Amino acid sequence: MNMHLLTELAVKGEIRELELLSLEGGFYIARVRLDHVEMTLVDDNAKPMRIGSTTHLRNLLQRVPPFPCVLVQHCVHDEMCGVREGPVGALRIPFSLTSAV
Repeated sequence: MNMHLLTELAVKGEIRELELLSLEGGFYIARVRLDHVEMTLVDDNAKPMRIGSTTHLRNLLQRVPPFPCVLVQHCVHDEMCGVREGPVGALRIPFSLTSAV
């Protein structure tokens, strides 16, 4: 999904959630969830868009109607140490596109 399609879908109110996924290396990618499909936000070269922070995402989407967003971080320490039994879930922190608070 490119920025143009993201904007069109946001205007129509079709975006259910954007997941900003934290990746090793200090950057993020955005996954956009619609009713029946999830798509990665891509750049002009059709490669996953590298996003530097929630502020960077807010700047990219400043002219797009707001929709629910969540920052997703996996707990690598728990996976490495094997402390927990059962599946290790990701940390999901809701945030707003309209403010840094």
